[in-house]
Amino acid sequence: MNFKEEYGKRVNEIEEILAGYLPPKEGYQKTIMEAMEYSLTAGGKRIRPMLMLEAFRLFGGTGTAIRPFLAAIEMIHTYSLVHDDLPAMDNDDYRRGRKTTHVVYGEDIGILAGDALLNYAFETACTAFDTEPENSLLIGRALGILARKSGIYGMIGGQVVDVSESGHQISGEMLDFIYRLKTGALIEASLMTGAVLAGASEEETACMERIAGRVGLAFQIQDDILDVTGSEDVLGKPVHSDEKNDKTTYVSWKGLEESGKEVSRLTDEAVAELKGLGRESGYLEALFRWLVYREK
Repeated sequence: MNFKEEYGKRVNEIEEILAGYLPPKEGYQKTIMEAMEYSLTAGGKRIRPMLMLEAFRLFGGTGTAIRPFLAAIEMIHTYSLVHDDLPAMDNDDYRRGRKTTHVVYGEDIGILAGDALLNYAFETACTAFDTEPENSLLIGRALGILARKSGIYGMIGGQVVDVSESGHQISGEMLDFIYRLKTGALIEASLMTGAVLAGASEEETACMERIAGRVGLAFQIQDDILDVTGSEDVLGKPVHSDEKNDKTTYVSWKGLEESGKEVSRLTDEAVAELKGLGRESGYLEALFRWLVYREK
């Protein structure tokens, strides 16, 4: 398997799906549609929809109900980045090599663009009921997972603790909590939602949640490593920002070498459990390893 080629095919497929769910830029409120599109089309790896799609295929999923969920998970992820970049949060001027949404459109529209993307994500996901009403039960379960994992018991919950505890050292237990929610929750939502929409059992869905939890934590630890070892030209965003903001990270807690070992351990465990499902998962295994050993 040529991973780079296969990855490119999937990115193109997801980009096409995203384009189909962008709201038309019209009406008195068209500025918000423009800001939403600017944010959503800024590039990126499209990791979360790709994971969702691969989980759907892993369990033999068919049909079109998955499509609006692929768009929805990327909208939710994008809104979180738009808000992260705001002056009240990380105060970043660049994201993925270009100016952030609030720099281009102003802080007020930046806030509203994030709000709009979050709301429109669920509006989009709900269209699955129209296309596959016979699968309403699975769609409802998937919506519940998406809502919980992006909310106060998931991503937002992790961000709240991250913001409230910044500026001073925190315990390893609290850092682990932040990472598992702030980063891991949407990755869990991706794999779980894809599995549910494909008709996976509760046990299989729980397995995907465990796998995603490990991948999400490894991904965030690698992000910490890159903040120290990477370059702004490669990453497309400022480096050493964690140190400047006096944030506790795995690197500041355990050091570069131990952090690297933790990335390897978590990834190996995730791949082993994935293989234990007894399904064809070659691309998904390769995707896990590429994600956590990336250079940007």
